[in-house]
Amino acid sequence: MPAKDCIFPASALKSNRLTKESKFNRVDILARSTQGELLLIEVQNDTEQDYFHRMLYGSSTLITEYLNRGEAYEKIKKVYSIHIVYFPLGRGDDYVYEGRVQFRGRHLDDKLELSQTQQELFKKKEIHEIFPEYYLLKVNNFDDVTKDSLDEWIYFLKNSEIKEEFSAQGLTEAKERLRQEHLSEEESAVYKQYLQDRQYENSIISTTKAAAELEGKKKEKRDIARAMKQSGSKFEFIAQITGLSLREVEELP
Repeated sequence: MPAKDCIFPASALKSNRLTKESKFNRVDILARSTQGELLLIEVQNDTEQDYFHRMLYGSSTLITEYLNRGEAYEKIKKVYSIHIVYFPLGRGDDYVYEGRVQFRGRHLDDKLELSQTQQELFKKKEIHEIFPEYYLLKVNNFDDVTKDSLDEWIYFLKNSEIKEEFSAQGLTEAKERLRQEHLSEEESAVYKQYLQDRQYENSIISTTKAAAELEGKKKEKRDIARAMKQSGSKFEFIAQITGLSLREVEELP
């Protein structure tokens, strides 16, 4: 679901856990969607030529912060990274720009897709649903004419005003600034390495187990389809009953 359709304040908000030596990432608003996705909203007034790099740093930090130590990688939360800027960043006349990850073949120019197993495992249809999505709002290009809930958020963040007719969820609560905290340095290097190893192992085990279960179910379907095929049932009927594709039915021995 697009970020503009589901914004409301997170029930539990906390800042990035960074050491004093790390670059500080200022988060103005952190929200959570109805699906548990994270929405990072950052306001920037001053010109920063490397702001695109800062956007990447912010979303990456948020991903690692909200993945519990030792959890499998499939538990990574979807992040919508929304940036409101008041300076002429890049070159473009629109006031809303969207960016999402897409993999295309270098030689065949084909689009890389999730496998059927991955779609069933992660409950996602497209690869970009896994990666962060970026919304860049160039506030100075906005004409103050609101057409949807996203425009209402932009109007609020530009003018610090909420009109009576605005209906976007979370606008009132979004006025509150978030308190920042720093990570204590009590964790040892050995423990960090252990957690990384545990995370990798859990990811492999979880993926392998789920894939095996899905493959087992599909084998049962193929066995049923094979028996129906041998009894003379029509291929279209077999596909309808088993859920296999027509091509899969045709290729069965």
